[in-house]
Amino acid sequence: MKVFISYSSADIKLAKRVANTLREAGFQVWDDSQILPGENWGASLGKALEESDAMVVLLTPSSVHSASIFHEVGYALGKQEYKGRLIPVIAASSEQLDSREIPWVLNLQQFKTIRLPNLAEDDEGLKQITQALKAVAEV
Repeated sequence: MKVFISYSSADIKLAKRVANTLREAGFQVWDDSQILPGENWGASLGKALEESDAMVVLLTPSSVHSASIFHEVGYALGKQEYKGRLIPVIAASSEQLDSREIPWVLNLQQFKTIRLPNLAEDDEGLKQITQALKAVAEV
């Protein structure tokens, strides 16, 4: 299964940690670090979104205000192949990120959301993301 990770550039360390864990679990992971200098950013991003089977969205105080993430999530919501395969991960405590700050398209009542306030250091949280992707891969 090909997985697209949507994240804010402010959260690159966290995104790399998630990506490496998913790769170790056997997933093909795309993140924007794979775009080479001189490549067309938009074309590369569009191709990755088109070719991916699932999306993990890292929701942090930085990412909830990112227009790029909003567009990536909007694309996934409009693509039938992503149905049931969009996994929002709140990587912040409720004090750091109030659920009202999360974009309405990721309404917590519409999606099963994983809240992992210590994801940067939490191996169990990484396992939860891996298990969620394995579950949707079987559907």
